[in-house]
Amino acid sequence: MEEKSYYEILGVEKNATADEIKKAYKKKAIQYHPDRNPGNKEAEEKFKEAAEAYSVLSDPDKRQRYDQFGKAGVSGAAGNGGPFGGGFGGGMSMDDIFSMFGDIFGGRGGFGGFSGFSGGGGSQQRRFRGSDLRVRVKLNLKEISTGVEKKFKLKKYVTCPHCHGSGAEGNSGTETCPNCKGRGTVIRTQQTILGTMQTQTTCPTCGGEGHVIKNKCTHCGGDGIVMGEETVTVKIPAGVAEGMQLSMSGKGNAGKHNGIPGDLLIVVEEEKDKELIRDENDLVYNLLLSVPTATLGGNVEIPTVDNKVKVKIEPGTQPGKVLRLRGKGLPDVNGYGTGDLLVNVSVYIPETLSRDEKKAMEQMQDSDNFRPSSSVKERIFKKFKSMFD
Repeated sequence: MEEKSYYEILGVEKNATADEIKKAYKKKAIQYHPDRNPGNKEAEEKFKEAAEAYSVLSDPDKRQRYDQFGKAGVSGAAGNGGPFGGGFGGGMSMDDIFSMFGDIFGGRGGFGGFSGFSGGGGSQQRRFRGSDLRVRVKLNLKEISTGVEKKFKLKKYVTCPHCHGSGAEGNSGTETCPNCKGRGTVIRTQQTILGTMQTQTTCPTCGGEGHVIKNKCTHCGGDGIVMGEETVTVKIPAGVAEGMQLSMSGKGNAGKHNGIPGDLLIVVEEEKDKELIRDENDLVYNLLLSVPTATLGGNVEIPTVDNKVKVKIEPGTQPGKVLRLRGKGLPDVNGYGTGDLLVNVSVYIPETLSRDEKKAMEQMQDSDNFRPSSSVKERIFKKFKSMFD
């Protein structure tokens, strides 16, 4: 069964505007919200599915990569099971989704009469999410061809070791916020010309958490996070390309008060090869033959990603001919085969000649074999003529 695209999941066209995508997600989220479908696993999966689609299509950069590469462009591997875990389906809880996207409804996950988090009796308590980290990695063609492991030493916010992320000193713990009474939100009533208006906003006293710390941790100042270091090993799959962004879930900055950690984003940069040119999954090598080799034929060495291979040049090889070495290119990042190595043949014409060489060339000039026939001329210039048709 073919997997649905993110556009199909939200029920929008590929050229949908950001506003149309947001409205479509809101509609789906309300339809499949857990409070409307208690105990319905299918509805819960559709709710997560819609959140995953919205997380990509609402971000211009992610959407561009998704349109170009599919899920591999936003998760680092085909499907959700790759090493970078781009999807929500298996790894994120309902609370995570509410925390990240609930704010588009005007409250932390709430839908008017529906509760904000996990159906918890009307509570809309907030969980902080750590920010994402971005690193760049330079890869040569060999690393791109085989895939590679890279280690990054990251300076980032980590859970405070003194209070273990709670933000509280010792066993002082927390107490219910006196302002919002633990809800995490406050209601403001205002008289307008249209009548009485009520707005629901995040509680300014507790920041939406529903509780406040009695005595703040002396190490982190009550945030539950401190600056630290972590060495992260990233498995980069074969076939990645310049500008592709991979993500590693949960390896960004730690969230305050044991909140949701951000992601580590890895931006791929390609080192230019001295001899090979990349054209998507194909590689191109420009071969410059001498006149004798092009005329008489022979064997030449062609560089590949791994080593060198010998290629036979047929007698009378013309400039512009392309030799195709199948399977000597780069693997597709989605696993759809391997590209080829295209050898573009050119012939070097000497710029200076000795007296004897010049005399020999003048003697050959009168030979019919050194005069191109109309069929040979047509074959050589065929691809150039097609450019102007």
